[in-house]
Amino acid sequence: MRIAFAVPAPLSAVSGGYEYDRRLLAGLRDLGHEVRVEEMPGRHPLPDAEAEAAARGVLDRLGSAEALVVDGLGLPAFAAFAEGGWTGRGLGLVHHPTALERGFPETEREALRGLERALFPRLARLVTTSRLTASRLAPEFGADPGRIGTVEPGTEPAPRATGSGGPGCAILAVGNLIPRKGHDVLLRALGRLTDIDWTLTIVGGGRDAAHAALLRALAEELGIAARVTFAGQVEGAALEALLARADLFAAASWWEGYGMAVAEALARGLPLAVTEGGALADLAPRDAAVICAPGDHNSLSRAMRRPIYDPGLRAAMSDAAWRAGQRLPRWSDRAAAFAAEIAAALPSRPTGPAAPA
Repeated sequence: MRIAFAVPAPLSAVSGGYEYDRRLLAGLRDLGHEVRVEEMPGRHPLPDAEAEAAARGVLDRLGSAEALVVDGLGLPAFAAFAEGGWTGRGLGLVHHPTALERGFPETEREALRGLERALFPRLARLVTTSRLTASRLAPEFGADPGRIGTVEPGTEPAPRATGSGGPGCAILAVGNLIPRKGHDVLLRALGRLTDIDWTLTIVGGGRDAAHAALLRALAEELGIAARVTFAGQVEGAALEALLARADLFAAASWWEGYGMAVAEALARGLPLAVTEGGALADLAPRDAAVICAPGDHNSLSRAMRRPIYDPGLRAAMSDAAWRAGQRLPRWSDRAAAFAAEIAAALPSRPTGPAAPA
């Protein structure tokens, strides 16, 4: 197949969604598909004029035999052209609807909902990264249930984490410093546990500078700043080392379309302390995790106390996490699954010219 893949620039951005995109692109090429990338400038997901012009440029360059896959973060920029003939071979890769992103003003979230409702029903197919996200697209965004598929992210085989060796419990959280990730909820939960021995390392870029500053100020206010390390963006061997030395993995997100960082923790046998935000409720095994409602720092604090304090409980949770992690999908078959979704949307090879609005 010939595929054009449109994504907000830069493709090199560090996030679970962009990692999914990069893995998918590499896998499709390995399978022999011809894939070219369109990196879209401008403001996303609520598009400005530059973003909409970039979307129009993508459509103008779309070849007559190409399928178009658009990362969900960039889909709203295409809503202005929703009446075009391109939608018959357009696929939306929906990590989670952008209208669900926490941290936007309500007026912007409603604007995004309107753009997604205008476009989702018209696309040949929507591919989500979790069954939970798929279940919301028809009732909330008007999508055709028969044109929705799911390709969950994969994991790579990884060594089991060895832990910090003590004293205390080394807690690791991985996620960009944005409101949806709920790092403030995690900090407030741990701020009630200063009578026991723990440290927290937060890995993630501060692309929302104001929110990142708020988090650092909150740690100071709670009196736990000396226990909390804001590590910034960490990748490769340095991230692997942090995962290997962690005793407990925490994610207090308000919503996750899947939860790739949590899946990576499971793949290494790390016990979990998570909220049931979005797909995390399905991803986290009950015998490997303590799970609380999003935003409830009091419940999260109570739930985290025992695994932080009790190494024996963490060991049992680790065994359960390791078993669950070995059952997760692998990246080696994700591209083939996504190619099948494209094929389902395009039963016959397009023969006519591209027809953007």
